[in-house]
Amino acid sequence: MNELAQLLIQNNISISSVESFTVGNFAAMLGSVPGISKVYKGSLITYQSMTKERLLSIDHQLIEKYGVVSKEIASLMCVNGKAILDSDICVSFTGNAGPEAMEEKPVGEVYIGLNYFGQISVYRLELSGSRYDIVEKAIQFITKKMIEKLK
Repeated sequence: MNELAQLLIQNNISISSVESFTVGNFAAMLGSVPGISKVYKGSLITYQSMTKERLLSIDHQLIEKYGVVSKEIASLMCVNGKAILDSDICVSFTGNAGPEAMEEKPVGEVYIGLNYFGQISVYRLELSGSRYDIVEKAIQFITKKMIEKLK
């Protein structure tokens, strides 16, 4: 996380996050890096579907159609989060960290949205381990992706 933070600070690129199953862990890790306040705009933790609807203006019908654990919702989370938090980059996390399947999606199915200066990428991961392991692996994955893009 330190390397990502330093690249953001050096290049004066602002970042924000919208988190569901990661429950603010990305924000906590990024926010613990000294000096990050220069570029870190903040985070929205939208754990429940109704919170995604209210805070991110995600249409209820889309959640019903695709489920919150989907590329479509991950995409909307990072698009709407970027607009709300007014950042250059916004990362979003939605997925199932367990303990059981939800929306007919298995534990470990994760979608991470990345809105990088308006270019949207959504990554689908199948992760294993404890809830903590799944969260940790998802954050490590997208941190590495963002470092690659910034270099």
